[in-house]
Amino acid sequence: MSTISLKQAIYSSLAEVAQAIGHPHRLELIEHLAQGRRSVEELAGLAGLTFANTSRHLQILRRGRLVETERRGKHVLYSLASETETVGLLKALGSVGERNVAEVRQIMTDYFGARDALAPVSREELMLRLRDGMVTLLDLRPEDEFALGHLPGALNMPLGDLERRLSELPKDREIVAYCRGPYCILSFEAVAALRARGYRIRRLEDGFPEWKAAGLAVEAAA
Repeated sequence: MSTISLKQAIYSSLAEVAQAIGHPHRLELIEHLAQGRRSVEELAGLAGLTFANTSRHLQILRRGRLVETERRGKHVLYSLASETETVGLLKALGSVGERNVAEVRQIMTDYFGARDALAPVSREELMLRLRDGMVTLLDLRPEDEFALGHLPGALNMPLGDLERRLSELPKDREIVAYCRGPYCILSFEAVAALRARGYRIRRLEDGFPEWKAAGLAVEAAA
């Protein structure tokens, strides 16, 4: 095989990966799988899709070598293949979109920027503050996602529970909130709501999947 043919073979395989992520539903399914292993039924409910449609999208992701399966009894569970690289791929896609696509920039300004104009907390900064005991870490994802994995020492408080659980949050120290990833609205909504009530709160720069993909420590329910 010539060197040109070898290069074309590589590009052909890479194009299959690109095609696999070329649909908004499949990007959302990857986001959900980045929180932990899920069944088709669970993913269908989370994404608001039919079982058949979810299965079809997952099969395309599997052909693109982005997800893998494991059978447990009657259920087939899906998880990300090469989790670190797949999460990094989505992060790179987001960076290109934010820089080059006008629609993405407009949404980031009109929605996300309007709710939180402060610079987010970097992972490095958060690690220093956690080590010094200077921050309360708030996980805004649903309880089942928190159980699959979370940042060490995080307090789980889904967005819908904030109002009735305000007494659990300190007003004398900074809070850092995180959720599913950089485009997860949970942390933006929580930041806006809690700042309006006088809490000192900032967002983590991304979310749980990026923290885990960076090789940092995580905890999970027994």
